[in-house]
Amino acid sequence: MSIPCAVLLAVALAACASPIAATQTPPPWTRGGGAVCYEVFVRSFYDSNGDGIGDVNGLIQKLDYIGKLGASCIWLMPVAASPSYHGYDVSDYYRVEPAYGTNEDFKRLVAQAHRRGIKVLVDMVLNHSSSEHPYFQAALHDTASPYRAWYRFAPSPLGKGPHGGDDWHRSPVRDEYYYGVFWSGMPDLNYGTPAVREEAKKIATFWLRDMDVDGFRLDAVPYLVEEGSCLMGCPGTHVFLHEYAAHIDSVKPGAYTVGEAWGNIDQMMPYYPDQLTSYFGFELADSLLSAVRTGSAAGLLTGFLRLQDTLPAYRWSPFLSNHDGMRTMTALRNDIARAKLAATLLLTLPGLPFIYYGEEIGMTGDKPDPRLRTPMQWSARPGLGFTSGTAWESAQPDSLTSNVAAQDADAGSLLNLYRRLIHLRKKNEALATGRLVPLSATSPQVAAYLRRTSGHTVLVIANLGAAAVSGVAIGSAARVLPPGTYAPINTLGGRRGGTLRVRRDGQIDGYVPAATIAPRESLVLDLIRR
Repeated sequence: MSIPCAVLLAVALAACASPIAATQTPPPWTRGGGAVCYEVFVRSFYDSNGDGIGDVNGLIQKLDYIGKLGASCIWLMPVAASPSYHGYDVSDYYRVEPAYGTNEDFKRLVAQAHRRGIKVLVDMVLNHSSSEHPYFQAALHDTASPYRAWYRFAPSPLGKGPHGGDDWHRSPVRDEYYYGVFWSGMPDLNYGTPAVREEAKKIATFWLRDMDVDGFRLDAVPYLVEEGSCLMGCPGTHVFLHEYAAHIDSVKPGAYTVGEAWGNIDQMMPYYPDQLTSYFGFELADSLLSAVRTGSAAGLLTGFLRLQDTLPAYRWSPFLSNHDGMRTMTALRNDIARAKLAATLLLTLPGLPFIYYGEEIGMTGDKPDPRLRTPMQWSARPGLGFTSGTAWESAQPDSLTSNVAAQDADAGSLLNLYRRLIHLRKKNEALATGRLVPLSATSPQVAAYLRRTSGHTVLVIANLGAAAVSGVAIGSAARVLPPGTYAPINTLGGRRGGTLRVRRDGQIDGYVPAATIAPRESLVLDLIRR
């Protein structure tokens, strides 16, 4: 793809600018970052017809559960037709996977979600199609097909892939190779071909207009465009994403897009300012889980503060785990106290967070991928309350004890903590839109920070360690709060913090919120000025 140098220069300069302004008005449902989204694997959520596979009608039946949790949006892993269980190799972009239902079923799902105030994002897989897609099959079998230019073919492999792998795959038809960065069953689309770019826009229009979705999660965006020896994060990728985002906004203004650009913040920043709405904060996930695992607050807030100083909060998305990595409870060695701590940190820090289905009940899972995506554990009944038949994938060993039914009635359960935190985040101005202000603590295992707006402040104090701490004092720089006396009220119930007195210069100095803070205890305190 030939891209004018002036365009590339403009993109590069814009990407380096700091801070990055919003390119659109925040969609009202995001509350500037106070909303929470919930990732659903339809195949594993709820089976309505007893065939062992979750489906769209089953998801409709569970929308009230998602509404009670407090999620403002759902991200659905791929729902388009695919020969694979996971759906990331799409064979028909305009048809819902038949095992999940029909296009009409999906339209009914979106309408029912909207009726409950829940937005719907669908996974959009643009980098590659299925090797079974009719376009690839035409390209494979007919060298004169117009679809040859939709993929990359070569008489021999053109070097290693971006991660050093053999990403050129031998054709089953003739002595040639085709490029597929992830798998031979997922041949990469060639975005140097104008017709491919136009088809990507046409697909987006279909889902936004005909299916009425509210936006997309974009899979594997760094790999979209290959340019010579550049195989990921190439200039052409940024140009296309800019073009794609403009198209989406023209079809449905305010549609929300969140991209997967795996890597640290430095690797994420080139995908702003005017490409997709948001990107997942992989570095933030690492820092959150590291703090909870190690019991050290060092480095917990670094990435959050950097992003806060660069981007509006609705434009970056922290998380704990997703469908590609070890589940949080497994990473935390099945420690429920640590899982509660991780949830509290995620949902009291800025950004627009995403929660993987089952995270709220502490589901476990590790590689291989199907074991990360096991059926939702609704109850201890046969089939887990997920299916009346035989589930497509076997349950996790703890499914009879860690399930929705067991936790629903337990006020102290992980599920009910998630519910309280998500609803609190939605209604509490400071947690929804407040600026993150780091505080110091006299113990390295204590994290302390404020979320502050002009009229409302929440103080969060968390003992990350396995031992209780006593007499921990909290401090700050000057001018963090108006001077005076504050009565801290625990927003999650339980004990209040000690009276806080802020000095004339607005500094917190030597504040002891509690004589003792228990192991992995969190205090989320509304500061009420007297």
